[in-house]
Amino acid sequence: MTASLHIPAGHSHPAFTALWSYLADVTAALGVGPESCTVDHDSPVSAYVALDERLPGYPGRDVALLWDEVRGWAAAVETHSGEDLIVVRHLGGPTVTPRPADVARFVKALREDDHRVGRLDPPEIRTAAGPAALDATLRARSTT
Repeated sequence: MTASLHIPAGHSHPAFTALWSYLADVTAALGVGPESCTVDHDSPVSAYVALDERLPGYPGRDVALLWDEVRGWAAAVETHSGEDLIVVRHLGGPTVTPRPADVARFVKALREDDHRVGRLDPPEIRTAAGPAALDATLRARSTT
């Protein structure tokens, strides 16, 4: 199930309130509105953030940030058909919930074609261990 950034009334997944809070902080750091986000409630939980960016080497292709509870953040571009996404870089790091400023720095590096930030191979930062574990991970994040 996919939903906008606003939590559906009566939804029982314990991590969603913390996830929406984290996504709101990240979108604010990126200078985009929360309306640019969607969340997929299936396991592993994931999110999509549409960006108003173009990346060097991918002219004319829309750019998005992808987040999931196992690998954290990745940047992707749409294919020419607009139906699929190609992941071009992963943020990586020790947590799937890096500080919003670090996510913004990742996007800046992508825009500037700076390959010193992020990685090409997908990291496996944590295992999807259920709603309660994801909630604990999201609530423990640092927002500074």
